Amino acid sequence: MKKLNHKVAFITGGTKGIGRGIAESLLAQGMNIAITGRTQNTLDKTVEEINAQVDSSAKVIGIQADVSSFEDQQKAIAETVENFGKIDVVIANAGVGHFAAIEDLTIEQWKETIDTNLTGVFYTLKASLEQLKSQKGYFLSISSLAGTNFFKNGSAYNASKFGVTGFTQAAMLDLRELGIKTSVIMPGSVATYFNNNTPDESDAWKIQKEDIGQIVVDLLKMESRTLPSKIEVRPSFPSNK
Repeated sequence: MKKLNHKVAFITGGTKGIGRGIAESLLAQGMNIAITGRTQNTLDKTVEEINAQVDSSAKVIGIQADVSSFEDQQKAIAETVENFGKIDVVIANAGVGHFAAIEDLTIEQWKETIDTNLTGVFYTLKASLEQLKSQKGYFLSISSLAGTNFFKNGSAYNASKFGVTGFTQAAMLDLRELGIKTSVIMPGSVATYFNNNTPDESDAWKIQKEDIGQIVVDLLKMESRTLPSKIEVRPSFPSNK
């Protein structure tokens, strides 16, 4: 997959943060992109902004879909194929975070975290599998360093990301027999809107969304015989505060 122009990528949770950074990076490489999100107005605004920012002859579209619904994922995959004719790359990125002690964590918060962050990755892969098989494509999930390192008040998020890391690594062993490459990317601190953060100059020490986008580009361009199946990425230098 060294030449990316005219390839097609499907990215969940692509309206902001890591998903958007990946979309922008792949669009700049000439790939056609479908991003998903839960609100059509937000998707429409994001598509307009990306098209204004990225100079590319390729196209980006926004599809309303909730990753916790398998039916939504099936419809989103079908709409992507209807627009672009195929899907070469699938990136399961959508995620949420609820952080609280067990005493305070609600059943609804637990369920949303697991349904979105973990089950959503399975639904995304399951719905796109036939396209990935036919194109000998690439499946990537976005986990977190929280997928191997637990922390206080992180039970729901840790459980979901430990699950994503394990799921993707196990799926890799299945999928490579079908000619599909599979990687899980595990970022540390990223300058995004996640967990109610608003990126500003104080986030300059963190990984930037375009950095994750560059990692994805590099993975897709790598010699097909070589597979970095699990990638941990963290800020080079910690914050001075």
